[in-house]
Amino acid sequence: MELWIPVTLAAAFFQNLRSMLQKSLKGRLSTWGTTATRFIYAAPLAALLFAAFAADRGGVPDAPGRFYLFGMAGGLSQIVATGLLISLFSRTNFAVANGFTKTEPLQTAMFGLVLLGDHLSAGAVVGILVSLAGVVLVSVPGFSGKAPLRLDGNALRGIVSGGLFGLSAVAYRAASLSLPGDDVLLRSAATLAFVTAFQAVTVLAWLALTEPSEVGRVFRAWRIAGWVGVVGMLASFGWFTAVTLQ
Repeated sequence: MELWIPVTLAAAFFQNLRSMLQKSLKGRLSTWGTTATRFIYAAPLAALLFAAFAADRGGVPDAPGRFYLFGMAGGLSQIVATGLLISLFSRTNFAVANGFTKTEPLQTAMFGLVLLGDHLSAGAVVGILVSLAGVVLVSVPGFSGKAPLRLDGNALRGIVSGGLFGLSAVAYRAASLSLPGDDVLLRSAATLAFVTAFQAVTVLAWLALTEPSEVGRVFRAWRIAGWVGVVGMLASFGWFTAVTLQ
């Protein structure tokens, strides 16, 4: 079994756990306050992880300009995607809301083909299409097999969220691959540290401008939000490593 497969499975587990923890915060924080916890609490941990790898593996990679461009593009896409997903928590049940975003693999493949020239095997395409068909079924309220297919607002919001998650994954892969050297873990940690720091600053600035009282609530919710940061950092590091390996 190739290494990226178990890494991807672990990342998916931590991602779902993080979403469950964020769902528990939705009643205490606003949509963007809940979104911010993922990045604010993960950023210091990602910086420590990168510092440890850099000290152990011979220094900081010399990042080209496109590393920062791809990193910021992916970071902004992920922020908006997370906000859309969290906004679904209060509109429908968690399982269906999370399911709407699972169009991500198909959209990731399309973005990868267009932006990076990636190609998929026939088996991978079939698997993605089967998964997409399942998402369409759960996205149609009351679907009985006889009613005409239609997409409601929640489904469209989830599809956009999945697309932005897919775009962020492709951007992170491009950023990580732009770094010199063959050390996958160091490149992944460097990408994670930069992206989460950028995201933390961005969401804090947004909250300060639009919901200033929410900033204090985010830090007062540290008992759960801290775990969101820990689990979110593990999920992101897993994804960054998997896309770099693949």
